[in-house]
Amino acid sequence: MALATRTDRRPSMTRTFWDSSVGKKTIMAVSGLIMLLYLVVHMIGNLKIFFGSGEFNHYAHWLRTMGEPFLHYEWALWIVRVVLVAAVVLHAVSAYQLSRRDIRARPAKYVHKKPRASYATRTMRWGGIILALFIVWHILDLTTGTVHSGGFQSGNPYQNVIDTFSTWYGNTIYIVAMLALGLHVQHGFWSAAQTLGAGSATRDRALKTIANVLALVLTVGFISVPVAVMTGVVS
Repeated sequence: MALATRTDRRPSMTRTFWDSSVGKKTIMAVSGLIMLLYLVVHMIGNLKIFFGSGEFNHYAHWLRTMGEPFLHYEWALWIVRVVLVAAVVLHAVSAYQLSRRDIRARPAKYVHKKPRASYATRTMRWGGIILALFIVWHILDLTTGTVHSGGFQSGNPYQNVIDTFSTWYGNTIYIVAMLALGLHVQHGFWSAAQTLGAGSATRDRALKTIANVLALVLTVGFISVPVAVMTGVVS
């Protein structure tokens, strides 16, 4: 008589971690901090446009040659892109699954609204959707040139930026997305800090201040570029 074989295998630690709410929140926190670091660097790079086309175009060219000669042309840039795509996907999937899990846990709406919920907290979901749509548009506009308003020039990012922000819809899309980004960062940084155990009674005020400052600096920094083009400061 043949021995019965066990077909029920215990899930791996990785699968167990991913399936748990704590795991998903941790993944959201870490991926969010990765994206936040990128945003800070990206904003600083964007501000080079105030130093003229030569400075800005040189920076854009450097992004493709960084790491040389150890890395080949654009390898470092593609590594950054792959890490960012992974962070965005993990962040979005975790957020969606946590949201669905929360809805299943309490299918009936609360009789009374949760008190003292900030505007950023209430708009995190819609802010995420706005940012996801913006990323697609931004790539198609200034990376591939597919929906670019003017004659897209692959070797002249300075002029491409001017073209985009010389249109009312380019400015509207960008500014609305950056306002959504500010709210997302404000609440997201605070949530990430709590998830990763950085929050405490003595540090909460400092963390909230950091979240507010980061959100304000990123929002103003990014929006300053289209405003500068609209007002003729950058042309």
